[in-house]
Amino acid sequence: MLEALKEAAVGSVMSVKQIAIIVIPIMVAMEFLKDMGILDRIADLLSPLVRVLGMRKESAFALVIGIIIGLSYGAGVILREAKENQLSKKDLYLITYFLVAAHAVFEDTAIFAALGVSAALLLSTRLLVAAMFTFLASKLIKEEIEKEVNL
Repeated sequence: MLEALKEAAVGSVMSVKQIAIIVIPIMVAMEFLKDMGILDRIADLLSPLVRVLGMRKESAFALVIGIIIGLSYGAGVILREAKENQLSKKDLYLITYFLVAAHAVFEDTAIFAALGVSAALLLSTRLLVAAMFTFLASKLIKEEIEKEVNL
């Protein structure tokens, strides 16, 4: 029993260390990108898409982070971005809805492609389903949520 607790504690510490090794450089890189104005350009490029999905353009970077690196590693970045840009509850809900279907799409696609699944079909299907689900959700979210600003 004591050995199992020790193993669990060591495993937990190693997991936190691994997350820190990934998230801290991403947050540092994000600050550099923000200072150089690149984040604004990314948001501008994706603004037509996020607007169609019912979100403000400030939601774009958080959405991209979740799509690329996933929810586990991207959560800190997403939360920080949400606070800095004062994303509305509606934006946060819609980001979450999209990422339910399409988070960490590149690593998941690579894993399934290694098993013989068509990478293009899997990737396009996940992104399409996520976009359709988010678009429909944006039309159904109550007006009260749209007006509130959270965080």
